[in-house]
Amino acid sequence: MAPSGSRNIKRDCRRVLYWIPVLFICLIVAWSYYAYVVQLCIVVYLVAYHVFFIMFVWAYWQTIFTKPMNPLKEFHLSHLDKELLEREDRGESQQEILRRIAKDLPIYTRTTSGAIRYCERCHLVKPDRCHHCSVCDKCILKMDHHCPWVNNCVGFSNYKFFTLFLAYSLLYCLFVTATDLQYFIKFWTNGLPDTQAKFHIMFLFFASSMFSVSLASLFSYHCWLVCKNRSTLEVFRAPAFRHGTDKNGFSLGVSKNLRQVFGDQKKYWLLPIFSRCVMLHNISMHSTLAQHDSKRVCLLSTTNLTVHIFLNLLQHGHICRKCL
Repeated sequence: MAPSGSRNIKRDCRRVLYWIPVLFICLIVAWSYYAYVVQLCIVVYLVAYHVFFIMFVWAYWQTIFTKPMNPLKEFHLSHLDKELLEREDRGESQQEILRRIAKDLPIYTRTTSGAIRYCERCHLVKPDRCHHCSVCDKCILKMDHHCPWVNNCVGFSNYKFFTLFLAYSLLYCLFVTATDLQYFIKFWTNGLPDTQAKFHIMFLFFASSMFSVSLASLFSYHCWLVCKNRSTLEVFRAPAFRHGTDKNGFSLGVSKNLRQVFGDQKKYWLLPIFSRCVMLHNISMHSTLAQHDSKRVCLLSTTNLTVHIFLNLLQHGHICRKCL
């Protein structure tokens, strides 16, 4: 078999294996639905249960199947520039080429050594807050992390959905734990009839309570990230600008940080739908702030990221023309 054919088979096998954690979560959720609705069947709680269940599944679906956004073609090197870069052996000469390419691009972040951020896999100059995912083998805009439980990169396009997924899954588990508690106590005091339902009740309580603990810590962490306008990657390595590293370089205050993730219209914040088509309204405001703030470069970087992402949204059809 040809080497390329062997590589394709390995890649396809990895893609199948990546869906195993998602399948595991789906099986757990399906069993919990059966255990609660069919076996436990507390009629008075079913309406509230289904509200939490639907919102949880909706947010999970959106997190899994929303494609991550990649840099626009303007950030990719031309064929000629790629050849020039490959011909150069010295790092300084390569940086000269990259600086020439990047001078007309809205880029303010650098590597920790002050160099232009360049992706050798994608052959592009990285936009601010963009990182290469080794699993997806692509550069992802405002990448937070690659999550195996959703088999997707969490970044600009689905970070709101991921946060809501954590929130609704936590509420779902807390609701199941609270409403199942009295029957769990009866299980240990022999107050339940001797049917198979009693074992579903016991395992349902254990599973929901354990997931509640882990989800509460993870959701709290990401709430903190949203309020600080940081990503998981930026917590481990602060973004570097021309003037040096700054862990709060992208923060615009809690209110504006929240709007960067959830959008300007609060009525859509709790719904797992894309709600940031009004981000253009913030651009002139950010630019005005940048002219009077000591952190001018950081705010301009955030503004340019907003412009870049807006163009990407328009290109991929996430924004309708009437929103402009």
